[in-house]
Amino acid sequence: MGQFRTLSVIPIILALAACQTPAPAPVAETPAGELTLLPSDLLSPASAEAALEFYYRTLPEDFFPRAPRGVSLPGDHSVLTRILVGSCFNEETEDGTAMSTIAAEDADLFLMIGDNVYGDMDGRSYISNQATLDELRESFSDLAARADFQAVRAKHPMMVAWDDHDYGANDAGREFPFRRLAERIHERFWGLENEDVGAWPGTYYARSFGPEGQRVQIIMLDTRFFRSPLTPTDEWGVKGKERYVPSASEGQDMLGNDQWTWLENQLQEPADLRLIVSSIQVMTTDGHGYEAWSRLPAEQARLYGLISETEAEGVVFVSGDRHTAFLYRDDTVLPYPAYEITASSMNVSMRETSDEVDHAQIGPGYAPNNFGAIEIDWEGGTVRLAIKSDTGDTVNEVAAPFRAPAGQ
Repeated sequence: MGQFRTLSVIPIILALAACQTPAPAPVAETPAGELTLLPSDLLSPASAEAALEFYYRTLPEDFFPRAPRGVSLPGDHSVLTRILVGSCFNEETEDGTAMSTIAAEDADLFLMIGDNVYGDMDGRSYISNQATLDELRESFSDLAARADFQAVRAKHPMMVAWDDHDYGANDAGREFPFRRLAERIHERFWGLENEDVGAWPGTYYARSFGPEGQRVQIIMLDTRFFRSPLTPTDEWGVKGKERYVPSASEGQDMLGNDQWTWLENQLQEPADLRLIVSSIQVMTTDGHGYEAWSRLPAEQARLYGLISETEAEGVVFVSGDRHTAFLYRDDTVLPYPAYEITASSMNVSMRETSDEVDHAQIGPGYAPNNFGAIEIDWEGGTVRLAIKSDTGDTVNEVAAPFRAPAGQ
């Protein structure tokens, strides 16, 4: 059977996708790597994602916004001593204090780890499903045009992860019908389409820097593209159950089979300090009922188990999403004390103070706009995790030992 390429079906594809949120279906390919789609595929709701994939492959390059040219990543043998972290940046908001402060700081790397734009919102209104993700593309174009963001791109090498608002839909996972276009937009904007991450579904990737004894591995997870739906709360807004409750499903999934296998391999790579970046929080369990790994508890346990089984030392978790910054320590989940820094938000603060308390939390949460700093003391074998105000003042910090200090 030949390929069905009549462009007149595109309005049908978009209409189907815009009114349905089908379960994701695999995209069949011929040996040459081309989609094989028949009229029946395009008219079947169950194959809407495959039909959209067919359409997305026809889009020209100028359809996709691009970030300003950035600074190259450090070399493989470059020793890192300071890494900055930020999340939750609304490109429509005038306040760019945190972004400008980051541009003025000295650092070896800047991690922008999710909600890098608010591409599912216009002002305060959520945008309904758009098969061409017009608002998301406009949001990235607006970010690229900001002087404060241009200054960051000119100053710091960057690694990136996405979260729901730059994925395209609030709290969405694998059920989002336009995820494949969202991935294209993300990878092209950040210049990743020709890197390894551009060769597989999802946006996860990893990089390592430094010689033996001073090697930092940074693992950027994708907690959106493959994630199974969360379980809605039965008591909306009740503290600890605000939006979601832990899933009891046997089929819960955070990363998808391929990403889990990839992560296992990454954890066996040599490294002295490993930053595992998750757009949503990893360690919190009882502080809130919003998105977090604890809403898929079997997957949270699987992550801890994989780190333990691979004997991966020096793990520190890095997260965003929460519009409040936190530090955590838990002595029970890994063979050594586990730490997490949550840096959020850069300019989308929702309150002045936080009364949230989790069993692993170190000090109060910091609700005003902020970013994070990770400072590595190779001689002492510690990493300092610091929450910074948007003007650069330290408001909370902890020194976390890691397993392989230099000279031991």
